[in-house]
Amino acid sequence: MKFSEFKKNIDDGIKNTVSDEESSEKVKHLEAILNIANTINRSLIIEDVLELVLKNAIRLTNSERGFIVLQNSRGNLDFKIGLDSENKPLPENLFHISNTVVEDVFYHGQSIFIEGAQSDATYDPSKSILKLDLQTILCSPLITSAKKIGVIYVDSKYLQKIKVREITGTFEILAGQAATAIRNAQLYDGQVSAYNALQEANNQLIQAERKALKSSIDSEIGQSLQGLVHLALLETESLMRMIEKTQPDYEQTTGNTDSVLFDRLKLKSKVAIDSIRNIQKYAQVLLETSIINLNKDSGDLNRTIQSVIKYLVPMKKYASLTFKTELNNIPLCNYDSEQIQHLLVQLFTNTADVKKDATIIIKSYSRDDKVYVEVEDDGPGFPPGMGTDFMAADGANNGGYGLFLCKSIIERHNGDIKILYRQKGAAIQFMLPVE
Repeated sequence: MKFSEFKKNIDDGIKNTVSDEESSEKVKHLEAILNIANTINRSLIIEDVLELVLKNAIRLTNSERGFIVLQNSRGNLDFKIGLDSENKPLPENLFHISNTVVEDVFYHGQSIFIEGAQSDATYDPSKSILKLDLQTILCSPLITSAKKIGVIYVDSKYLQKIKVREITGTFEILAGQAATAIRNAQLYDGQVSAYNALQEANNQLIQAERKALKSSIDSEIGQSLQGLVHLALLETESLMRMIEKTQPDYEQTTGNTDSVLFDRLKLKSKVAIDSIRNIQKYAQVLLETSIINLNKDSGDLNRTIQSVIKYLVPMKKYASLTFKTELNNIPLCNYDSEQIQHLLVQLFTNTADVKKDATIIIKSYSRDDKVYVEVEDDGPGFPPGMGTDFMAADGANNGGYGLFLCKSIIERHNGDIKILYRQKGAAIQFMLPVE
């Protein structure tokens, strides 16, 4: 019975009163339900809602015990909470009620009220009802938006002199209000859990990205320094040779054998050469220390791909992207999941930067003891004429040093990464060996 139907029945009952006592009782039930509904809807914490619902159900029916079971993700009923008439918790091992009653109520979606349970022939008295010496049982399904989510149950050893129609109607309305409150709390709890999981995953990705980013910056600076320092060293050494070669010609032409000027020039050149060589050493150290140690472990690359997509989709930057996967059965391989996650994030980010509503297709397959992953999009692709030169793509189309970083990660895994030719869009393939 819905709350609106219950209220209408009471209103009709008041208009067509059989007795003042009966109408007063109905109004009392209506007020009780209103108060209970107001109370249980004040919280979105699932544990608090369950406790409030059960406390009020026991009080409303004047029962000795109460229990709530909810359907889990596998479709089974799980014990959630038990209380006695003094609001003391009852552990799950005391949940010895008639499973037949609970299952019938849940699977048929109909309330059951048993008065004089010991003598009710509908249920086997040789089991829990008889063992617990139960006299009254009231059990209703928890249904919201036409979806069954569980069962609320109360019982007593004492025969309650109550009006069956009124108490079952009131209890069913309580169950309906309780189901809505519980479902709201479940949804809220799910959102909180999903948000926390997303935040945790995002934090891990950010940490991995920062670590890899620092490594890539160090590596890029080291490489740039190496090139500049090497050029500076060549030029300075060439200058030293020119000074040494010019000194005899100058002395012979001018007759001036005073070599103080040339000695000073040679000294300054030597100091410059030594300084440049020291910078060269520092650049080499920077390159060597930029290499991140791999934390390789045996894993499923398909699962890593799916986890990255799962955690990126809710983020605003990637919300308009469409991800499609063609993941085939592949063997386990040894890889650093954190670094491969960062590689995938970098590839997806490159696509999002050039086309916010792009479609990305991720394929995986294995061949010759190697696992391959292809990431393809329908964006503008790489610059014309670049072909499949991977390093030439570095820095193009807002990629920055991202592709250089991806190449570095794959090479540390003894793998290979390359650009695949496509008439439209960009496609990158990377390979990891099955070790």
